[in-house]
Amino acid sequence: MHPVERLRYVANAGGYDPVSVAREAAYALAEISETDPPGLVPACRRLIDRHLTAGPLWWLSARMLADGDPASAALVAADELDEDQTDRTLARAIPDDVTVLVIGWPDLAGAALRRRGDLEALVVEAEGEGQSLARRLRDAGNEVSLVPDLGIGSAAVVADLVLIEAHAAGPTGLLANRGSHAAAAVARQSDVPVWAVAGVGRVLPGPMWDALLARIDDEDEEPWDRSVEVVPAGLVSSVVGPEALSDGVEALADAGCVVAPELLRPAG
Repeated sequence: MHPVERLRYVANAGGYDPVSVAREAAYALAEISETDPPGLVPACRRLIDRHLTAGPLWWLSARMLADGDPASAALVAADELDEDQTDRTLARAIPDDVTVLVIGWPDLAGAALRRRGDLEALVVEAEGEGQSLARRLRDAGNEVSLVPDLGIGSAAVVADLVLIEAHAAGPTGLLANRGSHAAAAVARQSDVPVWAVAGVGRVLPGPMWDALLARIDDEDEEPWDRSVEVVPAGLVSSVVGPEALSDGVEALADAGCVVAPELLRPAG
């Protein structure tokens, strides 16, 4: 496939998780960087415009733009995404005999719960996304209750642990599935711990995180119509990353890339 066609395919892809988008983008952008080096910056910007809330895509683009060999940087980044250990770290960190609440189908948290197979899970439907995860978790041996969207608050009160998975994150919070803010707020009010799950490529440096939030606000869409919402860092008690569970939110300031000034404004 021609590099431009591959880039167009990634730009138009819909319904994929942030890691899948970034992984495909890595190979497309690697080809662009070799066949059309001046085109790399606009290509990164265009992809981000189309997948604005995909933290790993921002992270990948920043890694490439800061490297003297962007093609190699892209392939290294793709390998890091493939080798992400966050689900395993989370599976080890979850205590035994707890009831865990998740919203929709978070990829890393879902993989961790499947890996455990011995937990009670409350899965919020989140516009139908939770139903498929609930089936997978039952098949893995977990005890699962499917929670309607309107039951998020009640579920957060009775849970022992709330997992909020980041599409992207930064020093002041994270972007997560719709309903996550409510779940986190109710949980913290009830002294239920809230863990942010932030895998490889999800945590961005402050200026890039701020640029992402500003561009979301600039879109012609009401907050309640967006597919993701911001969960303030103050509602998070711990952060689970590829290597460890960190108490507090300091890990949300530990970005996995440097600031790429070229990404602080949109393609237009």
